[in-house]
Amino acid sequence: MRLTFAARTGLIVVLSLTAAWIGSIALFYLSANADQGDPRPLPGQVAAVVELVERTSGDERTLLLRALRSQIFQARIESGMHIATTSRQLVTRLNARGLQDHLAALGERPVSVVLASESGQPRGISGRSFIVPVDLEIRVGLLTGETLIIEARSLSVANIFGLPVGFVSGLLGSLIGLIALIIMHRETKPLMRLSAAVDRTDLAGSPVLLPEERSGAPEVRALIRAFNRLQDRLSHLLRARMGMIGGISHDVRTFATRLRLRIDHMPAGLERDRAIADIADMIKLLDDALLASRAGANELDEELVEFHQIVRAEVDDRRAAGQAVDLEMALKDADAAVLGDRLALRRVVANLIENALKYGQVAHVQVVSAERTMLLTIDDAGAGIPPEQREAMLEPFVRLEASRNRQTGGAGLGLAVARNLVEAHGGTIAITDAPTGGARVAVRLPLFFSQPRLPAY
Repeated sequence: MRLTFAARTGLIVVLSLTAAWIGSIALFYLSANADQGDPRPLPGQVAAVVELVERTSGDERTLLLRALRSQIFQARIESGMHIATTSRQLVTRLNARGLQDHLAALGERPVSVVLASESGQPRGISGRSFIVPVDLEIRVGLLTGETLIIEARSLSVANIFGLPVGFVSGLLGSLIGLIALIIMHRETKPLMRLSAAVDRTDLAGSPVLLPEERSGAPEVRALIRAFNRLQDRLSHLLRARMGMIGGISHDVRTFATRLRLRIDHMPAGLERDRAIADIADMIKLLDDALLASRAGANELDEELVEFHQIVRAEVDDRRAAGQAVDLEMALKDADAAVLGDRLALRRVVANLIENALKYGQVAHVQVVSAERTMLLTIDDAGAGIPPEQREAMLEPFVRLEASRNRQTGGAGLGLAVARNLVEAHGGTIAITDAPTGGARVAVRLPLFFSQPRLPAY
Protein backbone atom coordinates (compact mmCIF):
# COMPACT_ATOMS: atom_id res chain seq x y z
CA MET A 1 0.00 0.00 0.00
CA ARG A 2 1.48 3.32 -1.10
CA LEU A 3 1.07 6.31 1.17
CA THR A 4 -0.12 9.65 -0.12
CA PHE A 5 2.03 12.78 0.05
CA ALA A 6 0.07 14.02 3.07
CA ALA A 7 0.38 10.65 4.81
CA ARG A 8 4.12 10.46 4.15
CA THR A 9 4.70 13.98 5.46
CA GLY A 10 2.49 13.33 8.47
CA LEU A 11 4.32 10.10 9.25
CA ILE A 12 7.65 11.91 9.09
CA VAL A 13 6.37 14.59 11.48
CA VAL A 14 4.95 12.03 13.92
CA LEU A 15 8.11 9.91 13.91
CA SER A 16 10.29 12.99 14.35
CA LEU A 17 8.24 14.24 17.30
CA THR A 18 8.23 10.78 18.89
CA ALA A 19 11.98 10.39 18.48
CA ALA A 20 12.62 13.89 19.89
CA TRP A 21 10.30 13.20 22.80
CA ILE A 22 11.88 9.88 23.71
CA GLY A 23 15.38 11.26 23.20
CA SER A 24 14.81 14.29 25.44
CA ILE A 25 13.35 12.17 28.27
CA ALA A 26 16.16 9.62 27.98
CA LEU A 27 18.76 12.40 28.00
CA PHE A 28 17.20 13.89 31.12
CA TYR A 29 17.24 10.56 32.91
CA LEU A 30 20.82 9.84 31.90
CA SER A 31 22.01 13.29 32.98
CA ALA A 32 20.11 12.98 36.27
CA ASN A 33 21.72 9.62 36.95
CA ALA A 34 25.15 10.95 36.00
CA ASP A 35 24.80 13.99 38.25
CA GLN A 36 23.44 12.38 41.38
CA GLY A 37 24.55 8.76 41.04
CA ASP A 38 22.71 6.76 43.67
CA PRO A 39 20.51 9.32 45.52
CA ARG A 40 20.27 7.07 48.56
CA PRO A 41 23.20 7.33 51.02
CA LEU A 42 25.39 4.29 51.01
CA PRO A 43 25.61 2.36 54.27
CA GLY A 44 29.26 3.36 54.59
CA GLN A 45 28.32 7.04 54.41
CA VAL A 46 25.68 6.65 57.09
CA ALA A 47 28.16 4.85 59.32
CA ALA A 48 30.61 7.71 58.87
CA VAL A 49 27.93 10.25 59.77
CA VAL A 50 27.01 8.25 62.88
CA GLU A 51 30.64 8.22 64.02
CA LEU A 52 31.09 11.95 63.41
CA VAL A 53 27.85 12.84 65.22
CA GLU A 54 28.86 10.77 68.22
CA ARG A 55 32.25 12.49 68.34
CA THR A 56 30.81 15.98 68.32
CA SER A 57 28.40 17.86 70.52
CA GLY A 58 26.80 21.24 70.90
CA ASP A 59 27.53 23.81 68.21
CA GLU A 60 29.92 21.54 66.36
CA ARG A 61 27.19 18.94 65.95
CA THR A 62 24.79 21.61 64.73
CA LEU A 63 27.34 22.80 62.15
CA LEU A 64 27.97 19.22 61.06
CA LEU A 65 24.29 18.50 60.50
CA ARG A 66 23.94 21.81 58.62
CA ALA A 67 26.92 20.94 56.41
CA LEU A 68 25.42 17.55 55.57
CA ARG A 69 22.11 19.04 54.50
CA SER A 70 21.43 18.95 50.76
CA GLN A 71 18.58 18.48 48.34
CA ILE A 72 18.80 14.72 48.66
CA PHE A 73 20.18 14.34 52.20
CA GLN A 74 18.99 15.71 55.52
CA ALA A 75 19.93 14.63 59.04
CA ARG A 76 18.56 15.56 62.44
CA ILE A 77 18.77 14.27 65.99
CA GLU A 78 15.91 13.51 68.31
CA SER A 79 16.25 12.80 71.97
CA GLY A 80 15.39 9.29 73.05
CA MET A 81 15.22 6.07 71.08
CA HIS A 82 12.63 6.15 68.30
CA ILE A 83 13.49 3.16 66.15
CA ALA A 84 10.76 1.96 63.77
CA THR A 85 10.26 -1.43 62.13
CA THR A 86 12.17 -1.87 58.89
CA SER A 87 9.88 -1.97 55.86
CA ARG A 88 9.35 -5.30 54.18
CA GLN A 89 10.27 -3.89 50.79
CA LEU A 90 13.46 -5.34 49.39
CA VAL A 91 15.23 -2.01 48.88
CA THR A 92 14.81 -0.98 52.51
CA ARG A 93 15.69 -4.38 53.94
CA LEU A 94 18.92 -4.45 51.92
CA ASN A 95 19.81 -0.95 53.15
CA ALA A 96 19.14 -1.95 56.76
CA ARG A 97 21.31 -5.04 56.43
CA GLY A 98 24.14 -3.04 54.88
CA LEU A 99 23.92 -0.41 57.63
CA GLN A 100 24.20 -3.04 60.34
CA ASP A 101 27.25 -4.54 58.64
CA HIS A 102 29.00 -1.14 58.49
CA LEU A 103 28.00 -0.16 62.02
CA ALA A 104 29.30 -3.44 63.41
CA ALA A 105 32.78 -1.93 63.65
CA LEU A 106 31.33 0.86 65.83
CA GLY A 107 29.35 -1.47 68.03
CA GLU A 108 25.82 -2.77 67.84
CA ARG A 109 23.21 -0.08 67.23
CA PRO A 110 19.54 -0.39 66.52
CA VAL A 111 18.71 0.46 62.91
CA SER A 112 15.51 0.84 60.92
CA VAL A 113 14.91 1.77 57.29
CA VAL A 114 11.39 2.69 56.21
CA LEU A 115 9.70 4.39 53.30
CA ALA A 116 9.24 8.08 53.72
CA SER A 117 5.54 7.62 53.01
CA GLU A 118 5.32 5.03 55.81
CA SER A 119 7.04 7.24 58.35
CA GLY A 120 4.07 9.57 58.58
CA GLN A 121 5.93 12.33 56.69
CA PRO A 122 5.35 11.72 52.91
CA ARG A 123 7.84 13.36 50.60
CA GLY A 124 5.97 14.54 47.53
CA ILE A 125 5.94 11.71 44.99
CA SER A 126 7.56 9.08 47.18
CA GLY A 127 7.12 5.70 45.55
CA ARG A 128 6.52 7.03 42.02
CA SER A 129 10.00 8.07 40.95
CA PHE A 130 11.24 6.68 37.61
CA ILE A 131 14.92 6.73 38.64
CA VAL A 132 14.70 5.28 42.14
CA PRO A 133 11.58 3.66 43.50
CA VAL A 134 11.23 5.43 46.88
CA ASP A 135 12.40 8.06 49.37
CA LEU A 136 13.88 6.53 52.51
CA GLU A 137 13.98 7.44 56.21
CA ILE A 138 16.87 5.86 58.13
CA ARG A 139 16.92 5.78 61.95
CA VAL A 140 20.03 4.85 63.92
CA GLY A 141 20.22 4.62 67.69
CA LEU A 142 23.28 6.51 69.00
CA LEU A 143 25.37 5.56 72.02
CA THR A 144 24.28 8.84 73.56
CA GLY A 145 20.72 7.56 73.81
CA GLU A 146 19.55 9.77 70.96
CA THR A 147 18.20 8.87 67.53
CA LEU A 148 19.87 10.01 64.32
CA ILE A 149 17.24 10.43 61.59
CA ILE A 150 18.47 10.64 57.99
CA GLU A 151 16.08 11.42 55.17
CA ALA A 152 17.35 10.19 51.80
CA ARG A 153 15.31 11.78 49.08
CA SER A 154 15.21 11.19 45.33
CA LEU A 155 15.36 14.07 42.91
CA SER A 156 11.96 14.64 41.44
CA VAL A 157 11.73 13.34 37.87
CA ALA A 158 7.93 13.45 37.84
CA ASN A 159 5.36 16.10 38.50
CA ILE A 160 2.69 16.17 41.17
CA PHE A 161 0.46 13.93 39.04
CA GLY A 162 3.07 11.18 38.89
CA LEU A 163 3.93 11.83 35.24
CA PRO A 164 7.55 11.87 34.03
CA VAL A 165 9.29 15.19 33.67
CA GLY A 166 9.01 16.19 30.00
CA PHE A 167 5.74 14.35 29.48
CA VAL A 168 3.72 17.55 29.46
CA SER A 169 6.20 19.15 27.07
CA GLY A 170 6.07 16.12 24.81
CA LEU A 171 2.29 16.07 24.95
CA LEU A 172 2.17 19.76 24.07
CA GLY A 173 4.56 19.16 21.19
CA SER A 174 2.38 16.29 19.97
CA LEU A 175 -0.69 18.52 20.07
CA ILE A 176 1.16 21.17 18.11
CA GLY A 177 2.25 18.51 15.63
CA LEU A 178 -1.34 17.31 15.31
CA ILE A 179 -2.50 20.83 14.56
CA ALA A 180 0.29 21.12 12.00
CA LEU A 181 -0.86 17.87 10.38
CA ILE A 182 -4.43 19.14 10.14
CA ILE A 183 -3.22 22.36 8.54
CA MET A 184 -0.94 20.43 6.18
CA HIS A 185 -3.82 18.13 5.17
CA ARG A 186 -5.94 21.18 4.45
CA GLU A 187 -3.17 22.64 2.29
CA THR A 188 -2.59 19.40 0.34
CA LYS A 189 -6.26 18.62 -0.18
CA PRO A 190 -6.40 20.70 -3.39
CA LEU A 191 -3.58 18.55 -4.78
CA MET A 192 -5.65 15.42 -4.16
CA ARG A 193 -8.60 17.03 -5.94
CA LEU A 194 -6.28 17.96 -8.79
CA SER A 195 -5.06 14.37 -9.10
CA ALA A 196 -8.64 13.08 -9.15
CA ALA A 197 -9.56 15.67 -11.78
CA VAL A 198 -6.70 14.54 -14.00
CA ASP A 199 -7.96 10.95 -13.83
CA ARG A 200 -11.51 12.08 -14.65
CA THR A 201 -10.46 14.29 -17.56
CA ASP A 202 -12.54 13.49 -20.64
CA LEU A 203 -11.10 15.28 -23.62
CA ALA A 204 -14.11 14.34 -25.72
CA GLY A 205 -16.45 16.34 -23.53
CA SER A 206 -16.45 19.82 -22.14
CA PRO A 207 -13.60 20.56 -19.71
CA VAL A 208 -14.58 20.47 -16.04
CA LEU A 209 -12.64 23.28 -14.40
CA LEU A 210 -11.42 23.00 -10.83
CA PRO A 211 -12.51 25.74 -8.42
CA GLU A 212 -9.66 27.91 -7.23
CA GLU A 213 -8.69 27.83 -3.57
CA ARG A 214 -8.89 31.40 -2.30
CA SER A 215 -7.26 30.61 1.03
CA GLY A 216 -4.72 28.12 -0.28
CA ALA A 217 -1.03 28.58 -0.93
CA PRO A 218 -0.17 30.76 -3.95
CA GLU A 219 1.71 27.87 -5.58
CA VAL A 220 -1.32 25.57 -5.31
CA ARG A 221 -3.65 28.23 -6.71
CA ALA A 222 -1.24 28.82 -9.60
CA LEU A 223 -1.09 25.08 -10.29
CA ILE A 224 -4.90 24.81 -10.39
CA ARG A 225 -5.16 27.78 -12.74
CA ALA A 226 -2.50 26.27 -15.01
CA PHE A 227 -4.33 22.92 -15.04
CA ASN A 228 -7.61 24.62 -15.98
CA ARG A 229 -5.89 26.47 -18.82
CA LEU A 230 -4.21 23.27 -20.01
CA GLN A 231 -7.49 21.35 -19.93
CA ASP A 232 -9.23 24.06 -21.93
CA ARG A 233 -6.45 24.17 -24.54
CA LEU A 234 -6.38 20.37 -24.89
CA SER A 235 -10.12 20.29 -25.37
CA HIS A 236 -9.93 22.91 -28.13
CA LEU A 237 -6.98 21.17 -29.79
CA LEU A 238 -8.72 17.79 -29.76
CA ARG A 239 -11.93 19.17 -31.20
CA ALA A 240 -9.95 20.95 -33.91
CA ARG A 241 -7.98 17.79 -34.69
CA MET A 242 -11.07 15.62 -34.88
CA GLY A 243 -12.76 18.19 -37.11
CA MET A 244 -9.72 18.31 -39.38
CA ILE A 245 -9.43 14.52 -39.60
CA GLY A 246 -13.13 14.21 -40.26
CA GLY A 247 -12.96 16.78 -43.05
CA ILE A 248 -9.88 15.17 -44.60
CA SER A 249 -11.52 11.76 -44.37
CA HIS A 250 -14.64 13.01 -46.14
CA ASP A 251 -12.68 14.72 -48.91
CA VAL A 252 -10.29 11.81 -49.45
CA ARG A 253 -13.19 9.37 -49.61
CA THR A 254 -14.81 11.60 -52.20
CA PHE A 255 -11.67 11.62 -54.33
CA ALA A 256 -11.21 7.87 -53.83
CA THR A 257 -14.78 7.24 -54.97
CA ARG A 258 -14.18 9.34 -58.09
CA LEU A 259 -10.99 7.46 -58.83
CA ARG A 260 -12.74 4.17 -58.35
CA LEU A 261 -15.45 5.15 -60.80
CA ARG A 262 -12.83 6.18 -63.35
CA ILE A 263 -10.94 2.95 -62.89
CA ASP A 264 -14.07 1.02 -63.76
CA HIS A 265 -13.74 2.46 -67.29
CA MET A 266 -10.22 1.07 -67.62
CA PRO A 267 -9.71 -2.20 -69.48
CA ALA A 268 -9.35 -5.26 -67.29
CA GLY A 269 -5.80 -6.17 -66.53
CA LEU A 270 -2.98 -6.09 -64.01
CA GLU A 271 -2.74 -2.32 -63.82
CA ARG A 272 -6.46 -1.98 -63.16
CA ASP A 273 -6.30 -4.53 -60.33
CA ARG A 274 -3.31 -2.74 -58.79
CA ALA A 275 -5.12 0.58 -58.90
CA ILE A 276 -8.18 -0.91 -57.22
CA ALA A 277 -5.95 -2.45 -54.51
CA ASP A 278 -4.16 0.87 -53.94
CA ILE A 279 -7.46 2.68 -53.50
CA ALA A 280 -8.65 0.00 -51.04
CA ASP A 281 -5.39 0.31 -49.06
CA MET A 282 -5.73 4.09 -49.00
CA ILE A 283 -9.28 3.90 -47.65
CA LYS A 284 -8.26 1.29 -45.06
CA LEU A 285 -5.34 3.44 -43.93
CA LEU A 286 -7.65 6.40 -43.59
CA ASP A 287 -10.18 4.35 -41.60
CA ASP A 288 -7.44 3.11 -39.28
CA ALA A 289 -6.20 6.62 -38.57
CA LEU A 290 -9.72 7.90 -37.96
CA LEU A 291 -10.56 4.99 -35.67
CA ALA A 292 -7.34 5.46 -33.68
CA SER A 293 -8.15 9.15 -33.28
CA ARG A 294 -11.61 8.31 -31.99
CA ALA A 295 -10.09 5.91 -29.50
CA GLY A 296 -7.67 8.57 -28.25
CA ALA A 297 -10.55 11.01 -27.87
CA ASN A 298 -12.66 8.46 -25.99
CA GLU A 299 -15.36 8.60 -28.65
CA LEU A 300 -15.80 4.87 -29.20
CA ASP A 301 -19.24 3.35 -28.84
CA GLU A 302 -20.03 0.98 -25.97
CA GLU A 303 -22.12 -2.13 -26.33
CA LEU A 304 -21.93 -5.74 -25.25
CA VAL A 305 -19.94 -7.55 -27.91
CA GLU A 306 -19.46 -11.32 -28.22
CA PHE A 307 -15.79 -11.07 -29.00
CA HIS A 308 -15.34 -14.72 -29.98
CA GLN A 309 -18.04 -14.32 -32.62
CA ILE A 310 -16.11 -11.40 -34.13
CA VAL A 311 -12.98 -13.53 -34.26
CA ARG A 312 -14.89 -16.41 -35.85
CA ALA A 313 -16.38 -14.11 -38.49
CA GLU A 314 -12.95 -12.73 -39.43
CA VAL A 315 -11.45 -16.21 -39.63
CA ASP A 316 -14.33 -17.51 -41.76
CA ASP A 317 -13.97 -14.63 -44.21
CA ARG A 318 -10.31 -15.42 -44.77
CA ARG A 319 -10.88 -19.13 -45.01
CA ALA A 320 -13.45 -18.45 -47.73
CA ALA A 321 -10.76 -16.47 -49.56
CA GLY A 322 -8.43 -19.48 -49.36
CA GLN A 323 -6.01 -18.04 -46.79
CA ALA A 324 -4.16 -20.21 -44.25
CA VAL A 325 -6.07 -19.43 -41.06
CA ASP A 326 -7.17 -21.83 -38.34
CA LEU A 327 -9.14 -21.19 -35.17
CA GLU A 328 -9.21 -22.82 -31.72
CA MET A 329 -11.58 -21.77 -28.95
CA ALA A 330 -11.70 -22.66 -25.27
CA LEU A 331 -14.54 -20.71 -23.64
CA LYS A 332 -15.58 -21.26 -20.04
CA ASP A 333 -18.62 -19.02 -20.48
CA ALA A 334 -20.58 -19.32 -23.68
CA ASP A 335 -22.08 -15.86 -23.10
CA ALA A 336 -18.76 -14.15 -22.28
CA ALA A 337 -19.00 -10.60 -23.59
CA VAL A 338 -16.74 -7.55 -23.86
CA LEU A 339 -18.01 -4.02 -23.36
CA GLY A 340 -16.77 -1.94 -26.26
CA ASP A 341 -17.04 -0.76 -29.84
CA ARG A 342 -17.85 -3.58 -32.27
CA LEU A 343 -16.20 -1.90 -35.25
CA ALA A 344 -13.04 -1.14 -33.28
CA LEU A 345 -12.74 -4.71 -31.95
CA ARG A 346 -13.27 -6.13 -35.43
CA ARG A 347 -10.53 -3.85 -36.74
CA VAL A 348 -8.15 -5.14 -34.03
CA VAL A 349 -8.75 -8.76 -35.04
CA ALA A 350 -8.54 -7.97 -38.76
CA ASN A 351 -5.27 -6.05 -38.45
CA LEU A 352 -3.59 -8.76 -36.39
CA ILE A 353 -4.67 -11.59 -38.69
CA GLU A 354 -3.61 -9.64 -41.78
CA ASN A 355 -0.19 -8.94 -40.23
CA ALA A 356 0.27 -12.65 -39.46
CA LEU A 357 -0.70 -13.65 -43.01
CA LYS A 358 1.41 -10.93 -44.64
CA TYR A 359 4.62 -11.54 -42.69
CA GLY A 360 4.19 -15.09 -41.42
CA GLN A 361 2.23 -16.82 -44.21
CA VAL A 362 -0.20 -18.46 -41.75
CA ALA A 363 -2.33 -17.36 -38.80
CA HIS A 364 -3.03 -19.73 -35.91
CA VAL A 365 -5.80 -18.02 -33.94
CA GLN A 366 -6.82 -19.04 -30.42
CA VAL A 367 -9.47 -17.54 -28.15
CA VAL A 368 -9.54 -18.45 -24.45
CA SER A 369 -11.80 -17.02 -21.76
CA ALA A 370 -10.20 -16.96 -18.32
CA GLU A 371 -11.84 -15.96 -15.04
CA ARG A 372 -12.47 -12.35 -16.05
CA THR A 373 -10.36 -11.98 -19.19
CA MET A 374 -10.70 -12.80 -22.86
CA LEU A 375 -7.35 -13.85 -24.33
CA LEU A 376 -6.72 -13.72 -28.08
CA THR A 377 -3.44 -15.11 -29.43
CA ILE A 378 -2.37 -15.09 -33.08
CA ASP A 379 0.73 -17.06 -34.07
CA ASP A 380 2.48 -16.95 -37.42
CA ALA A 381 5.25 -18.98 -39.08
CA GLY A 382 7.54 -16.09 -39.96
CA ALA A 383 10.98 -15.19 -38.74
CA GLY A 384 9.65 -13.59 -35.56
CA ILE A 385 10.37 -10.19 -34.07
CA PRO A 386 13.57 -9.54 -32.07
CA PRO A 387 12.86 -8.80 -28.38
CA GLU A 388 14.53 -5.38 -28.53
CA GLN A 389 12.18 -4.27 -31.34
CA ARG A 390 8.87 -5.62 -30.05
CA GLU A 391 7.87 -2.51 -28.15
CA ALA A 392 8.81 -0.27 -31.07
CA MET A 393 6.67 -2.37 -33.42
CA LEU A 394 3.60 -1.16 -31.52
CA GLU A 395 4.39 2.46 -32.39
CA PRO A 396 2.95 4.19 -35.49
CA PHE A 397 4.82 3.93 -38.81
CA VAL A 398 7.40 1.44 -37.49
CA ARG A 399 8.26 -1.60 -39.61
CA LEU A 400 10.92 -4.30 -39.40
CA GLU A 401 11.64 -3.60 -43.07
CA ALA A 402 13.18 -0.13 -42.93
CA SER A 403 12.14 1.10 -46.35
CA ARG A 404 8.85 2.85 -47.03
CA ASN A 405 8.14 0.68 -50.08
CA ARG A 406 4.52 -0.43 -49.93
CA GLN A 407 5.43 -3.50 -52.00
CA THR A 408 7.43 -4.89 -49.06
CA GLY A 409 4.88 -4.17 -46.37
CA GLY A 410 2.20 -1.82 -45.11
CA ALA A 411 2.45 1.66 -43.66
CA GLY A 412 3.31 0.42 -40.17
CA LEU A 413 -0.04 1.38 -38.64
CA GLY A 414 -1.66 -2.01 -38.14
CA LEU A 415 -0.15 -2.89 -34.76
CA ALA A 416 -0.22 0.72 -33.54
CA VAL A 417 -3.93 1.05 -34.32
CA ALA A 418 -4.59 -2.31 -32.66
CA ARG A 419 -2.71 -1.18 -29.56
CA ASN A 420 -4.65 2.09 -29.30
CA LEU A 421 -7.98 0.33 -29.70
CA VAL A 422 -7.12 -2.43 -27.21
CA GLU A 423 -5.93 0.04 -24.56
CA ALA A 424 -9.05 2.14 -25.12
CA HIS A 425 -11.04 -0.96 -24.09
CA GLY A 426 -8.96 -1.40 -20.92
CA GLY A 427 -6.92 -4.28 -22.37
CA THR A 428 -3.29 -5.04 -23.12
CA ILE A 429 -1.36 -6.22 -26.17
CA ALA A 430 2.06 -7.86 -26.22
CA ILE A 431 4.40 -9.49 -28.73
CA THR A 432 6.18 -12.70 -27.77
CA ASP A 433 7.58 -15.83 -29.45
CA ALA A 434 5.18 -18.42 -30.81
CA PRO A 435 5.71 -21.97 -29.48
CA THR A 436 6.22 -23.31 -33.02
CA GLY A 437 8.43 -20.41 -34.16
CA GLY A 438 7.51 -17.04 -35.53
CA ALA A 439 5.80 -14.27 -33.61
CA ARG A 440 2.84 -14.35 -31.26
CA VAL A 441 0.59 -11.36 -30.60
CA ALA A 442 -1.45 -11.71 -27.39
CA VAL A 443 -4.43 -9.48 -26.61
CA ARG A 444 -6.19 -9.46 -23.24
CA LEU A 445 -9.56 -7.79 -22.83
CA PRO A 446 -11.62 -7.55 -19.64
CA LEU A 447 -14.91 -9.44 -19.70
CA PHE A 448 -18.13 -7.76 -18.70
CA PHE A 449 -20.36 -9.31 -16.04
CA SER A 450 -23.71 -7.77 -15.30
CA GLN A 451 -23.81 -9.41 -11.87
CA PRO A 452 -21.29 -11.14 -9.57
CA ARG A 453 -20.38 -14.68 -10.45
CA LEU A 454 -21.78 -17.26 -8.02
CA PRO A 455 -19.48 -20.11 -6.94
CA ALA A 456 -20.19 -23.48 -8.48
CA TYR A 457 -21.22 -26.33 -6.21
